[in-house]
Amino acid sequence: MASTPCQVVDDPPMMKPLLAVLNGERRDPPPMWMMRQAGRYLPEYRALRESKGGFLDLVYDSDSAAEITLQPLKRFPLDAAILFSDILIVPFALGQNLTFVGGEGPRLTPPLSSTELNELSPYPARLEPIYETVAKVKARLEPDQSLIGFAGSPWTVATYMVAGQGSREHSEARRLAYGDPGRFAAIVERIEQVTFDYLSGQINAGAEAVQLFDSWAGSLAPAEFERWVIGPTARLVVRLRKRHPGVPVIGFAKGAGGKLAAYASETRVSAVGLDETVDPAWAHRELPEGLPVQGNLDPLALLAGGEAMAAAARRILDALAGRPHIFNLGHGILQETPVAHVDELIAIVKGGR
Repeated sequence: MASTPCQVVDDPPMMKPLLAVLNGERRDPPPMWMMRQAGRYLPEYRALRESKGGFLDLVYDSDSAAEITLQPLKRFPLDAAILFSDILIVPFALGQNLTFVGGEGPRLTPPLSSTELNELSPYPARLEPIYETVAKVKARLEPDQSLIGFAGSPWTVATYMVAGQGSREHSEARRLAYGDPGRFAAIVERIEQVTFDYLSGQINAGAEAVQLFDSWAGSLAPAEFERWVIGPTARLVVRLRKRHPGVPVIGFAKGAGGKLAAYASETRVSAVGLDETVDPAWAHRELPEGLPVQGNLDPLALLAGGEAMAAAARRILDALAGRPHIFNLGHGILQETPVAHVDELIAIVKGGR
């Protein structure tokens, strides 16, 4: 009787480190990337910006934006690239004019504090160059590196659209939300729809995970946080999961503090980003068991470097050793940060020093 040849079954391909953790796997050492890792602290970024023009010119030049996205990965052994763009691309696509004023930040005109949303003329084509950037970056990544797309969360984007610029207490948006909640809800709903389309387009172009930045979530009272942060985020997560099953969504609600537990359980994001004010031991204790977390070294500790930075990094690594963890900063890397400090931090995280 002839023997039957043994069938060789290949092992399944190893999942990329970042994606493995976002899917609930613990890795030691943890994967690592840094918010604003592509930016002004890098001399190669400053040189490219000087040769190409202003910030928005770079965002809309997909070759330049792809190069900037990849610059930190060429210099550092990071596990993920995050798209070089801006959260205000969504209001730009909704029809507001977007400019960046040197030393003062972004301006959106006309502000919705004095203009009705339906008076704007949407330009969805303003999203297309961003997708081109995503595709170009994805084609150049190493096999074990992941690509993260992103957008601003509806509440944070709405604060800029209403006031026409950033503000400390976001009082114009908060006043409108209290005084005319129906009108404010219509603004948030429009942002939510375009944000869904925008993130979906990034995923179709090659983004393997997406992050929602709610940078100003901390300015809201609990009931308002539930309505304007948790509600829109939860709806976006549901819709993204339906259209793109298996693509993780990271939620970063800066300043949420004790409201993070409700944010995690009610939005059902794949992972929660922690800002630098959150005690990682508290997060490990209070957030849903097994939920991946991301963070949360103080950017100023990275700026300081030395033993203060090393001790802070080790505290985070120790506190979050019992759950899936992506090492990151608690907010964006600061422009003045020495590149050598980034090298030192990566050595600590990756080498256990």
